Amino acid sequence: MPRKRRGQPVHGWIVLDKPLGMSSAQAVAAVRRILDAAKAGHGGTLDPLATGILPIALGEATKTVSYVMAGQKTYRFALKWGEQRTTDDTEGAIVATSPVRPDQAAILAALPGFVGSIEQRPPDFSAIKVAGERAYDLAREGAVLDLARRTVEIASLRLVGQPDPDHAEFEAEVGKGTYIRSLARDLAVMLGTCAHVTALRRLSVGRFGLDRAISLDKLALIGHIATASDHLLPLETALDDIPALALTEEEAEAMRRGRTVTPLRPSDRARIDAMDHGATICATSNGRLVALASVEAGLVRPVRVMNF
Repeated sequence: MPRKRRGQPVHGWIVLDKPLGMSSAQAVAAVRRILDAAKAGHGGTLDPLATGILPIALGEATKTVSYVMAGQKTYRFALKWGEQRTTDDTEGAIVATSPVRPDQAAILAALPGFVGSIEQRPPDFSAIKVAGERAYDLAREGAVLDLARRTVEIASLRLVGQPDPDHAEFEAEVGKGTYIRSLARDLAVMLGTCAHVTALRRLSVGRFGLDRAISLDKLALIGHIATASDHLLPLETALDDIPALALTEEEAEAMRRGRTVTPLRPSDRARIDAMDHGATICATSNGRLVALASVEAGLVRPVRVMNF
């Protein structure tokens, strides 16, 4: 039997503006198919009912996904007061109602309580594992869940619109692990009512924003041309905040073989000595990323080696 074709060695990032109704896994599969890429992954799940920024890593960029997922994310979301649903969004069944409709003054007074480090209980319909099973699978089977609260970081939360008494629109900048559905649920409880998310759009993930995004329809139209265009961003785009260290060719070759190196140039040694133990750096050679590396006692140890 002939060996199945795996695709081309495409490396870099596509910033997809994910459409409504498509899962993140489906979006990754679609981009991989359009670009005929051998390997792909994504930098942060979006629910099917959410739209917006889904960074898709291709080839060796998949080794940098964790750095993207750790970055700040910005969301715009709308909620409907007075209805609590099983999923905390429009997909679930109504389980409670309230006649209370908070006014602008009440909302603005409540928002500061949700900025900074806060405790948050994830939605029952989430991908968190409980005894080896996904919470959403257990919830669909009718299990009563008591998911542990976790600390999340919310940099900002602001009211951006109130089209009518039943609805409100917000924008939030949040850290890793924050659930917008939980934020909406808890805000409603604070205001003496209930609510669920009716629309959710992710505006940015780290340095990836709508200004760099492309729709799936447009990507399908330009096809393989995207790999040679501005839409395929360099692998290093996700690592702009990480300091870089230029290696000699000899040092780069050693690191490609998985060896720890000691920078030869005095200026480089001084930089390394000034860094904290365990600090992450981008080790480069001739302008290309060789490895993500860790600084340890004046040495540079490769953590994720790039294979171009």
